[in-house]
Amino acid sequence: MSGRKETVLDLAKFVDKGVQVKLTGGRQVTGTLKGYDQLLNLVLDEAVEFLRDPDDPLKTTDQTRRLGLIVCRGTAVMLVSPTDGTDEIANPFIQGDGV
Repeated sequence: MSGRKETVLDLAKFVDKGVQVKLTGGRQVTGTLKGYDQLLNLVLDEAVEFLRDPDDPLKTTDQTRRLGLIVCRGTAVMLVSPTDGTDEIANPFIQGDGV
């Protein structure tokens, strides 16, 4: 057995690529992953935050805010996903009127 610990996430394949990060509290940012550590602290360059809807804090809007170079603390990171190869689809669980 190797003395080296391996993490579940292999973030090395996302370095210098676009990622989307969801944080505790509902914040959501995208940017270029520049670095990370074993505690899941992330360094993002050219980061953009998607602002939340004032009426429903769980929903994000199309409004954005440029943040530049940021550090996302690992304890606040809930989700890391690549921006390439993902598409947004309609929610199949929302029922239309009259159903």
